[in-house]
Amino acid sequence: MLSWDFPPRATGGTAAHVDGLTTALAKAGHDVVVLTIAERMTDVAATSPTPTTPAGGSVRVLRTAVDLPWLPPVETVARTASANHAFTKLGAQLADLLEPVSDGGPSWRPDIVHGHDWRTGWAADSLSTIHRAPFVLTMHGTERMRHGGQLPLGDPTDINSIEWWLAFQADRLIAPTRFMVEQLITGFELDADRVARIPNGVDPGQWQPPNHDAPQREPLVVSWGNVQYEKGFQVLARSIHLARGTVPNLRGVIAGRGSYLPDLQSQIDVEGVSDIVDLPGYVPDSALRSLAHRAGVVVIPSLYEPFGIVALEALAAGAPLIVARTGGLAELLEDTEAGITFEPGNPEDLARCICEVLTDPDRAAGLMSHGRRLVEQTYAWDAIAAATAAVYDSLLPSRPR
Repeated sequence: MLSWDFPPRATGGTAAHVDGLTTALAKAGHDVVVLTIAERMTDVAATSPTPTTPAGGSVRVLRTAVDLPWLPPVETVARTASANHAFTKLGAQLADLLEPVSDGGPSWRPDIVHGHDWRTGWAADSLSTIHRAPFVLTMHGTERMRHGGQLPLGDPTDINSIEWWLAFQADRLIAPTRFMVEQLITGFELDADRVARIPNGVDPGQWQPPNHDAPQREPLVVSWGNVQYEKGFQVLARSIHLARGTVPNLRGVIAGRGSYLPDLQSQIDVEGVSDIVDLPGYVPDSALRSLAHRAGVVVIPSLYEPFGIVALEALAAGAPLIVARTGGLAELLEDTEAGITFEPGNPEDLARCICEVLTDPDRAAGLMSHGRRLVEQTYAWDAIAAATAAVYDSLLPSRPR
């Protein structure tokens, strides 16, 4: 499995998905090797194994340096291509870097090569050929969708072309929502049977309060994620300004790092809520879970969101949830009573929802109860891993070894 992001270098979004999926696959008895980026040169090509699971599977992580040769940071596509060269070199050495499957047995080689998004697509496609293994590609989003269907010239146009190419190189695509599946089929003109829908997952046990005690909820609005314009945190800042007159002692925390952070701080200052809204930057997982346990409401205000794993984490933490009615977020809560949706980009509508949840304890309690049930029944990692393994199994006879 190839992923640009993987803990501890990155923890949210794709990193959380790959971490949860690989752990669950190992728990089911599969032998998983993750190729990802090294934070430090000392981590290059060193395996960092997890303990063997009771079912006999394992997860081993191999990391590679991707910043050589040096290229300007603004050259996104060129730097990514250079990084894929490093991924390919690492993946071609698996037989030397990993022990045989069994004592005296053949060298380790993959049955499946599984990439995540375009940034590892070139390498995944190459390693699929080298190892004569089917190529599965999970698309967590597309460049066209991120730009609302209108592609600016430059990197977005180039990345869209790469995604087109990968869509036809992969033996099977996976997308987390019906919305994403439809976008891939229509946007890339694919046959419907080439795209499988498998949602993102979450480990409910990791997000439960300590000792399973019911936490004391506060008039606290919490949100987290990669701080980019499309995440809509600027809408949340305006909404907190509108709601502070209705909710006594209202406070907010928006956790995460990203290029939009200075602009968001400026927006918070303009809205006059810098005294009650905190931007702590990166927050460790333990502190993030503590915030979710204390939150009177978690808000996911994205203008665009193909799935929104943050929403699952909030539900697993038992927090009342409000999300923008967009993409995968809307689908996540469709026909459930696990959360409230609002019109994307509409701070007045979001402020109304925040006030509703924070001033009506019965409404908040109902959201929390339905949210826990939804996570446990539909989005636990064991079910996601089983569905992913079924896709693998469907492809294994397709290429002779």
